[in-house]
Amino acid sequence: MMLVDGKWEGPIVDQHMHLDRENRFISAAEEFSRSGGTEIFLVHKPSFSKTLPTDLNGYREVYRDTIKMAEIVRKKTELKVNVVLGPHPVVWDIQANDIGVKASSELHISAVGLALDMIEEGEAICLGEVGRPHYSVPEDRWTEANDLLLEIMRMASSSNSPVQLHVEENGNQTCRDIATLCDRSGLSKRRTVRHFAPSDISYQGTSGLPVTVSMGKGSIEGICSTISDNSSPWGMETDFLDDPRRPGAVLGPKTIPKRTHQLCQALTIKGWDKAEIENCMLNVHERWIESTYF
Repeated sequence: MMLVDGKWEGPIVDQHMHLDRENRFISAAEEFSRSGGTEIFLVHKPSFSKTLPTDLNGYREVYRDTIKMAEIVRKKTELKVNVVLGPHPVVWDIQANDIGVKASSELHISAVGLALDMIEEGEAICLGEVGRPHYSVPEDRWTEANDLLLEIMRMASSSNSPVQLHVEENGNQTCRDIATLCDRSGLSKRRTVRHFAPSDISYQGTSGLPVTVSMGKGSIEGICSTISDNSSPWGMETDFLDDPRRPGAVLGPKTIPKRTHQLCQALTIKGWDKAEIENCMLNVHERWIESTYF
């Protein structure tokens, strides 16, 4: 029994979180744990304010640092930590301006290959966040970004690796586009996660892709209005940046435990019984994670 007096006491997972040694780091992980969280996906974060990797050794160094941070969090807390490694698409766009598209794309693909090798070796579980710019770029750059993403998805398919995607917000069209890329690349849709997704979890809204919903204001209402037996696998995330310079950019570490309890209450009001709510929470915070990433 995991729903006690209307409160969820089972697993609670933030599927997309960043940590930074120079900012909150352990205290952020501890806050999540104290609030009821049990597991995080620690996603590699580029150092945009510092020097970005310019070669494969540079990527190896920053990936290793993410892995080491995960080890520290495991030692300092009781959290389970899953590592997600990959080159961020915004890094590709920035470096395309600096060194040219060809050189930036070659470095990006090499960084993807390194991440996939580390996933195969068991040092991480997922490729990410990879994708395409979430902001407007010139048409030729957009075409290049999509060509690059298709190649990345083909590499992930060959390695049988799950992927967390960083993409733009363009309503239902975004997931339709990604589903088409899955078909072209051979990457299984069930292994292709759209991160920072809106709260429309209907099949129409997700095109059958797993999504991690950004659990900000209005997310509970959005989920409750679109949830059904046909909903795609979905999870919760904050995209916590651990960056004091952008305090309102994303959500804080306590958000997912808080929203989990709010969702249980909302589903009760919607008329769901205890068994239905427990089944839903286990899907969100356990079963769908297993089927997507493992």
